[in-house]
Amino acid sequence: MKSEKIFLLFGSTGDLGKVAVEYFLNKDYDYFYLFARRGFEIESKKNNVTVVSAGDFNKEDNVIEAFSKIKKNNNAAYYLFSTVGGFKGGKAISDTSYEDFMSMININLYTSFLIAKHFVKLVQGTKGGSICFTSALSSLKPETNKAAYNISKDGLNLLVKTLALEGISIGISANAVAPFIIDTESNREWVEDSTQLVNPKEICSVVQSLFENYKQTTGNIIVLPGSIQ
Repeated sequence: MKSEKIFLLFGSTGDLGKVAVEYFLNKDYDYFYLFARRGFEIESKKNNVTVVSAGDFNKEDNVIEAFSKIKKNNNAAYYLFSTVGGFKGGKAISDTSYEDFMSMININLYTSFLIAKHFVKLVQGTKGGSICFTSALSSLKPETNKAAYNISKDGLNLLVKTLALEGISIGISANAVAPFIIDTESNREWVEDSTQLVNPKEICSVVQSLFENYKQTTGNIIVLPGSIQ
């Protein structure tokens, strides 16, 4: 019997998430689960798509509730892309409030930890699968006035590398994409060098490539610096 391919997207209503919805619904998966903090509608006419509103993903009860909506199939492989994240910057360490620091830790690291934890529980006993998070280039190359953000994303990178090691025995690969500046309408208003922008569709394409080769590719933080001139 041919195994099924099941796609999971967390953060479906963000700037990257919206593009990811459109991109991955056109790929060869047997079933789709699209998760967001709040309800939303999609225009797809496919009957194999489930949309789930689950509240804030930095609360474990909400993550547990989200994963409870997924039908477990021992003959399926699962592929999860998380676009969940946020940014607060512009201040030196000495001027960064504890609340802002913890906000970055919660949304960029703790949320990713919870998603990873319950993805592993879902995939255990199945055909395996792959998980990909959205990191940031600055997590690998520190910049001033971004300490809280950089630290949270660097923690995410270590989470990915640890999960990659732990996932070997149960057929799970783990990776992250690390774009510089995602090409969105709001980012275009302030960025001075357009070559620093990374097209969201290109990000999705890289993630899809990781999923297609998940048995050979794990533990990587894929740098996406922008356009190559």
